[in-house]
Amino acid sequence: MNPLLTSLAAFACIFGGTFLGIFIRHKLPDRHLSGDTKDIVRQGTTLIATLASLVLGLLIASASGKYETQSSQIKQLTANVVLLDNTLELYGQESLPLRTMLRQDTGIVVDRIWAENRPGFGKTRPFKASAQGLSLYSELFKLAPKTDEQRFLQARANDTLIEIGKERLLLFTSAGGTIPIPFLIVLVGWLALIFASISLFAESNARTIAILCIFSFAASAAIFLILELSQPFTGLMMISDEPLRNALGPLGN
Repeated sequence: MNPLLTSLAAFACIFGGTFLGIFIRHKLPDRHLSGDTKDIVRQGTTLIATLASLVLGLLIASASGKYETQSSQIKQLTANVVLLDNTLELYGQESLPLRTMLRQDTGIVVDRIWAENRPGFGKTRPFKASAQGLSLYSELFKLAPKTDEQRFLQARANDTLIEIGKERLLLFTSAGGTIPIPFLIVLVGWLALIFASISLFAESNARTIAILCIFSFAASAAIFLILELSQPFTGLMMISDEPLRNALGPLGN
């Protein structure tokens, strides 16, 4: 789901409600737009506006929570990758092949994480560890520590590698999860009805239409923000892959 195109379509529908209200206003006699009818429409509009504002607030909070959670997972993954490399460095020269593999595997992991979270990725695909990642585990177990310090560092590196694997799986299982289209249709329908109700009793002039256009844009901007936040690995607000990709410098520096 493209956030920009979806929000533009939402804007067209919401702002279209303004012209629907103007059209109905010109078709109905004045006696149908005064007195009890006017009060009933205003009360109904207030109810729908309250529901729409509550739903928008909940959606923004939910999308923001997802964005912050996945951003935090990427930061934690980055920290553990650096920690693993430092642990292997303390182990000694025997870990040099492992550190080289870690740098190669980090780039592969970054590419896969961001690819899995793009729209259109097959969500039914099972998770499959890369051959490079499996080799990293295998090579770590092949280390033959000679001192208590090396045994401790090997165990610590193993624990950190397991944590990296857990974080990687969490990012895989949380991929996707955009807002369902029927839900958006209902929300946009509520907003269009609100604008139709407002224009039904407002003066039909350029100033009124311009003001309602600005309000329609604001409402569609909120929908754009929700969609952007719900897709943290794509779009204008995409989580940067640079910190993780460049977390480890070249060996020897």
